[in-house]
Amino acid sequence: RSIIGDDQVLDSAEDLSVYAYDGTATLRVAPACVLLPETVQQVAAILTVAHSQRLPVITRGSGTGLAGGAVPVEGSIVLCLVRMDRIIEVDEANLAMVVEPGVITQRVADAAAAAGLFYPPDPGSIKISTIGGNVANNSGGLRGLKYGVTRDYVMALQVVLADGQILNTGTKCVKDVAGFTLKDLFIGSEGTLGVITSINLKLIPPPAAKQTMIAHFESMTDAARTVSEIIRHKIIPCTLEFLDRVTIGCVEEYVAIGLPLDVEALLLMEVDGHPAEVAEQAAEIERLAGEHGAREVRRAHSEEEATRLASARRTAFSALARLAPTVVLEDVTVPR
Repeated sequence: RSIIGDDQVLDSAEDLSVYAYDGTATLRVAPACVLLPETVQQVAAILTVAHSQRLPVITRGSGTGLAGGAVPVEGSIVLCLVRMDRIIEVDEANLAMVVEPGVITQRVADAAAAAGLFYPPDPGSIKISTIGGNVANNSGGLRGLKYGVTRDYVMALQVVLADGQILNTGTKCVKDVAGFTLKDLFIGSEGTLGVITSINLKLIPPPAAKQTMIAHFESMTDAARTVSEIIRHKIIPCTLEFLDRVTIGCVEEYVAIGLPLDVEALLLMEVDGHPAEVAEQAAEIERLAGEHGAREVRRAHSEEEATRLASARRTAFSALARLAPTVVLEDVTVPR
């Protein structure tokens, strides 16, 4: 408490119970205490003391992770960074943004949009996850197929090492090829190598147009073949998501957005770019889907409708979680 204020320390049983688990609620271990630093200096001081006393430290953001990464171990300190939530700079001239790790990802996207720019990574937890957690887990999202993942948009990091040393790695330069790229060690390291305290993000110009589409299939095989055909025809949608019958039913019961319940699979797709290119690609996708068994291909005719269709994928986990107390997520790769 000599390092941070009393209001930044949680140690009651009631408070600690909230930090005993993350999105994987089946794993629960209460920490010894929870600390809520507000500056990099406080983070460094905490880690210096913890290192000297050999105390385990678990870094945490919003606790939305689904792999148990923020679950404490016995006798550990949870270092929760949600109060480090400043957007320090939006640099329109250099297409960059500097943020603290506790900023909610949606705020990052909104701040970029307000400046006429675009931050593409959009994990399913975008409205509740923190950007620090995204960097620590190298989060992707629905747009990952075309735009890549968080790693592709991190230009520089400030990190506090286990012994309290503050390390600055990376630059604002687009071309930065001299020396070791240390920032990439920390991206995706899940808090094992250090605590991220500042992030310099790359932004890009937004696409001029976009078109959201949904295709209905009576066969999962036909839907899967359509995906392969779209890619084979050198069309890279910014979103290309597959929903099976069980997921469709759960989502529709959960949020009632008007999905058809008499199909085996849906493909949720979005193309973006120059208006002429978007129109051409949307027409080609309609043709390919029709040739491979799509019963119907529907286009969104408004931003509101596009957002509603996208919510089908974003709410899938919450919808499925209503079926059973435990939902096991896996990432599966199928070669075409």
